[in-house]
Amino acid sequence: MTNYKDLGLVNSREMFSKAVTGGYAIPAYNFNNMEQLQAIIMACVETKSPVILQVSKGARDYANINILKNMARGATEYAHELGCDIPVVLHLDHGDSFKTAKDCIDNGFSSVMIDGSHFPYEENVALTKQVVEYAHKFDVTVEGELGVLAGIEDDVVAEHSTYTQPEEVIDFVSKTGVDSLAISIGTSHGANKFKPEQCTRNADGVLIPPPLRFDILEEIEKQLPGFPIVLHGSSSVPQVFVKMINDNGGHLENSVGIPEEQLRKAAKSAVCKINIDSDARLAMTATVRRVFNEKPGEFDPRKYLGPARAALKEMYMEKNINVLGSANHA
Repeated sequence: MTNYKDLGLVNSREMFSKAVTGGYAIPAYNFNNMEQLQAIIMACVETKSPVILQVSKGARDYANINILKNMARGATEYAHELGCDIPVVLHLDHGDSFKTAKDCIDNGFSSVMIDGSHFPYEENVALTKQVVEYAHKFDVTVEGELGVLAGIEDDVVAEHSTYTQPEEVIDFVSKTGVDSLAISIGTSHGANKFKPEQCTRNADGVLIPPPLRFDILEEIEKQLPGFPIVLHGSSSVPQVFVKMINDNGGHLENSVGIPEEQLRKAAKSAVCKINIDSDARLAMTATVRRVFNEKPGEFDPRKYLGPARAALKEMYMEKNINVLGSANHA
C-alpha cells in the first residue's frame, strides 16, 4: 500500500477550510497525459494556487494506476523544482464502486469521490458511508454527490439532470460522514451542456444557457453552514477554442458552457471546489488541429503537443486568477 503523504500530496480538508473562509474555489483539473499534468503544475506554481489533480475512471484505465501514482509524485517534485511547493491533491473523480475507491486509496490517492447519485437515496448513503469508513482510516478525504448532472463525461452518462434537494443534505452528510458534497444546480458534463431549446440567443446569435440555480445553493448553505460544496461540469467552453477547432477541420455544434461570471459568483460562496475538464480538452484539441492544418507535414509529437501544453497553461492561469480566485492562496 502507498500512502499519499509518501508522494508529497495532501488531502483536501485544510484546503477546503481555507477556501470557504477566503471566498474562493480550488481548481480541480482532470488530466490524462504528461502534457496536461505539466501545464496544470506550471500554471498553479506561477499563480501560486493550490490544485486538485483529478483522475476519472476512464483516465485510470487509459494511463494505469501505477503510472498515475508516480506522475503525481513527479508533479509535487516538479512544483518544488519550479520554486513553489503548492498543495497538491490527487483525487478520484466519479468513483463508481467501493472497489475502485479502495484501489485508489491503496495506491496513494489523497481524496476520492464516490458517486452513488444514480442509485436510490438509501443505496447512495450506504455506499458513500462504506467508502468514508475505509478512507478515513488513512486520512483520505471523501466527496459524495446528491443530485444528478446531465451530459457525458467518460463513463458518466445522464440524459436529464436532477437538482439536489436541500432537505436531504443534512441527513446525507450526517449519515455518511463525507468531507464535501457535490451538488446539482444546473451545471452539466461535456462540451454540449445544454440543448439549443434550453438556451436563448443574444443579438449575435450566440447561445446563452439557463442560469445556475443559486437559490438551491443558498438553501443548501443554510442547511450546512460552512460545509464544503463542489460543482461538477463547470467548463465554460470558450468559443475561441470551439471556433479554432471548426476552422481547422473539426465539427462541434451547439457547444455551450457555464458563463464564467456565474462561476465567479459560485466561487465566493461555500463552493470551494470547481471541476473543469472539457475546457482543457477543447484547448488541447484546438491547438493540435491548428498545428496540423498549418503544418501538414509535421510528425514530431513535441511540435504539436508542446504548443498544446502552452495553450493549456495560459487557460489554467486565467481560470485561477479571474474565475476561481485561487491565485496567491497556495
